[in-house]
Amino acid sequence: MNASAFPPPPTPGNDARKDSLITYPSAFPIKVMGARADGFVAAITHIARQFDPSFDASRVELRESSGGKYLGITVTVTATSREQLDELYRTLSSHPMVKVVL
Repeated sequence: MNASAFPPPPTPGNDARKDSLITYPSAFPIKVMGARADGFVAAITHIARQFDPSFDASRVELRESSGGKYLGITVTVTATSREQLDELYRTLSSHPMVKVVL
């Protein structure tokens, strides 16, 4: 196998944007799932707005589970960096109403 076929590993100090598959800024959908409960949608849109001041709550997509016990919420934020997305995922994942973040 030809060693030159593999890119060199990233070195400290490299701009993470060069290694990303995402072009910033970019519309980035995030799916959040949790129990269907009062305040769940408001809590998720509040978090999205903290990370994207231009977040448009009118574009939120909701999908109930077949039994109606769970709710999937898709929020589309303007991603400006990997750090922003990482912190958004951490914040959503740590919320007590959230079961899964994709």
